[in-house]
Amino acid sequence: MPRRAGGEGRGTTPAPLASLPVAVDAMGGDKAPAAIVEGARLARDEGIAVVLVGRPEELGDTAGLDVVAASEVIEMHEDPAQGVRRKKDSSLVRSAEMVRDGAACAMVSAGNTGATMASALLRMGRLRGVARPCIATPLPRLGRAPAVLVDAGANAECTSAMLVQFAQMGAAYAAARYGITEPSVALLSIGEEPTKGTPLVKETHGLLAAGAGVRFVGNVEGRDLLPSAADVVVTDGFTGNVTLKALEGSLRFIVETLFTVFSTDDRTSAASEALLPHLLPIAAELDPENTGGAMLLGVDGICVISHGSSSATAMRNAIRVAHELAERDLAARLAEAVASR
Repeated sequence: MPRRAGGEGRGTTPAPLASLPVAVDAMGGDKAPAAIVEGARLARDEGIAVVLVGRPEELGDTAGLDVVAASEVIEMHEDPAQGVRRKKDSSLVRSAEMVRDGAACAMVSAGNTGATMASALLRMGRLRGVARPCIATPLPRLGRAPAVLVDAGANAECTSAMLVQFAQMGAAYAAARYGITEPSVALLSIGEEPTKGTPLVKETHGLLAAGAGVRFVGNVEGRDLLPSAADVVVTDGFTGNVTLKALEGSLRFIVETLFTVFSTDDRTSAASEALLPHLLPIAAELDPENTGGAMLLGVDGICVISHGSSSATAMRNAIRVAHELAERDLAARLAEAVASR
């Protein structure tokens, strides 16, 4: 079994996490299982060990990938906690158990986000000292490492102490994933002044400003998220999820509008031939398919949550990120970040 990072109540035995495969929920997502299997194959072809978890009879040609049978699927519309408790042989639950039991270095799913979080929390457990896990999502910054938005949807209601922990874990994550030395941390609010925002925001600002083991740079407004001057932006899960989806929708609208304009007439079509070589690399950086998914911070293991409509490319990138974070022992870094404060 691999060394655990400090979860609640389990013994540990040292072993290199990166030598273990990534457990991939083959049944989760709008394009499952075909796109999931193809993404896993692409990751395997890059040298990453992968094991598929799901119904073998529905996976088709797995190109020689190992398969762990799981007879049940937690559907997108199901209640997350009830689904995890009731469907103990689901692909999500079995994936989380593989990480818990040292059979996998990480888990990846494009399925029911709430059920993914619940399976990771109930099977892997929390890191010692963590009040609530949170979701960290990349925010694109052209030509440089992305910023990190946390919490992006795990906790609709938060306390100031929870937000401080999100800041600590978000900073550790930004350092581990993107190699950012001493990441800057900002608090999402409706104004830059410390007096602006809800009581929760103002109380959290006071705690972070007083010293919480992170490089706090004050408040940041929604208009400043793309690109973010801060490496980590902290908020509650309700605000974070609304913010993230608003940004995704706005970017999609801009891209679709540009392509509509380019096809207006011969002149715009000719202009597009000159502009597209410059715009396409930018679009690729902004495309969520290329970010590698969101990360669940605070559980005793690596859990990457990919978009529900993930293609094979998105899954390959998510698997790649999961493997890299296992190599960098992210869970241990998060445990240290929380324990040392």
